[in-house]
Amino acid sequence: MTRLLAFDTSTDTMSIGLLTADGVRARDEAGGAKASARLVPEVLAMLADAGCRMQELDAIAFGCGPGAFTGLRTACSVAQGLAFGAGKPVVPVDSLLIVAQDARAQLGDVADADLWVAMDARMDEIYAGAYRWSGGRWSVQSAPALYAVEALNAVWQAAPPAVVAGSALDAFGDRLMLGAATAVRQERSRAAALIEVASQHLADGCTTDAVHALPVYLRDKVALTTQEREAVRMAKEAAA
Repeated sequence: MTRLLAFDTSTDTMSIGLLTADGVRARDEAGGAKASARLVPEVLAMLADAGCRMQELDAIAFGCGPGAFTGLRTACSVAQGLAFGAGKPVVPVDSLLIVAQDARAQLGDVADADLWVAMDARMDEIYAGAYRWSGGRWSVQSAPALYAVEALNAVWQAAPPAVVAGSALDAFGDRLMLGAATAVRQERSRAAALIEVASQHLADGCTTDAVHALPVYLRDKVALTTQEREAVRMAKEAAA
């Protein structure tokens, strides 16, 4: 029986999942700045509750991004530390694919349809990617990228999505041109979706040595100058 630990701190939610012979344990809690201090104690507590030792795991999975810089570094460093200590492989998981899996869990059959995930990347930008569920597996149709609203709208106008999920739907509202796409605005269980995707990756042999585990950064610049923040504010007011 597969034993898999997975966690993700790429958003404001800290998600932890554990798969053992007894089934799946999944927990979503407030993360953000608190995740760096709370992730390890919460992981150890979940393992203890399940009666599972780190050495009994087959692998350790983590949300590799895209997402919040600090959150990505937190998850990656914890995954590396635990994997090094226990001598286990690491399973990097696309953080946008977690959202896609959660949307599929909510909607049911989304086979052979393009499901876009659009997450608020702050700074008036969006992390977005497209995925397709077919033959019991996810495939990437459009790799995660950083978009301005206008650029993403242009992509969707050229090839309308069937489903769009993610935090950008509420963050950007009517500025996003969804067309006839089904909108999934809220996640049901990020941790449950994470462990599902990580399990598929592990079964497919998508593991790496801890030394090669890296976050996926799509933006080099992490802060705006005062002038840039003012320009963004004025642009939002002009669009309102």
